[in-house]
Amino acid sequence: MAGGPGPLLPGAYPHPRGQPGRGRHLRRRLWGLFAFGLYGASDPRLASTMAALREKLWVKTPVGGLARFEADGYYRVNPEVPGNPWIICTLWLADYLLEKGEDDGEVAEAHDILAWVARHARPSRVLAEQLHPDTGVPLSVAPLAWSHAGFLATTHRLLRRLAKDEACPVCGATFMPYLRREDWIEQLYGQTCDSIHGLCTF
Repeated sequence: MAGGPGPLLPGAYPHPRGQPGRGRHLRRRLWGLFAFGLYGASDPRLASTMAALREKLWVKTPVGGLARFEADGYYRVNPEVPGNPWIICTLWLADYLLEKGEDDGEVAEAHDILAWVARHARPSRVLAEQLHPDTGVPLSVAPLAWSHAGFLATTHRLLRRLAKDEACPVCGATFMPYLRREDWIEQLYGQTCDSIHGLCTF
């Protein structure tokens, strides 16, 4: 984005324990900038931030997926990648793509991420916290409620988007013509966003 707005980098928020340099590392929690309504998904600053996150945190192995942050040492097995791919972090990318959704390609990519998650479930369909970056074997806690809740929430977001578009760009199936009401998570997000914007002066 030459000449355009730069990313909303986390260096503006120093690490609370003052660890040298760590506050400048890209972290997947910047997802909250759009999830809580601070910036619209099409805001060029947010688009630049998400592009930077994807470039720095995508695990460049055949497994793929997004790490939590650069140099994540938790259960780390391969020093050549930023960290292990986390299911919830990769689902947050799908959420952003669906919210932005400027073309069918982004919607189809979100669909692919959901399929990626399903492929990396255990045979029992249990989802783990994270995956081995080279083998895709589940690591750490399993089942993890956060991974399952994220999968359901992203699936609902995809279905609502497809209902708006009337037909699935991947398989061509037509969905029900009405949209499901917001679930309790979305209502909580809405209340939080209203509170934040009520306090903000910018």
